[in-house]
Amino acid sequence: MSARHVISFPINGTRFNYRVAAVIIAEGHVLVCREADDDYCMLPGGRVELGEDSRLSLVREIEEELALPAEVGPMLATSESFYEREGEQFHELGFFYRVTLPGQGSDGRSPWLKRRDEGHELQFHWLPLEGVELEAFNLVPRFLPALLRDLPAGHTHIVHDERGA
Repeated sequence: MSARHVISFPINGTRFNYRVAAVIIAEGHVLVCREADDDYCMLPGGRVELGEDSRLSLVREIEEELALPAEVGPMLATSESFYEREGEQFHELGFFYRVTLPGQGSDGRSPWLKRRDEGHELQFHWLPLEGVELEAFNLVPRFLPALLRDLPAGHTHIVHDERGA
């Protein structure tokens, strides 16, 4: 297996990430991912590899994480996020695409799927868009619950700063 060169590197005490994420909505639920030892969840996806376009990266990440084919639709949003996780400062560029998983949908099980990826146990949950579950599961970045409940008609760009919050 060749070495992966994801676009994530430290600069002067801050880590830069270039991440893609899948907005997968079915029957009023959104698919989220949580590593078993984390206190937050995120949308499925991951870091882009050097020389890889963002759509291809998202297809690869979905295949690695879910072992399912993905149909990547339009880009919904881009983001510039500034946050801290486990004592490390981050500056992250995020590309959010609408994605469908042919033949898959919310079936009410939680977790819906468990998989191992890069030494971590991943749990996937279908969370209802209405109600408090998105906040209760600590979906990050923190702008996502509002964005998912009111998807933009076209592309939107978000600058989100959690430093000092």
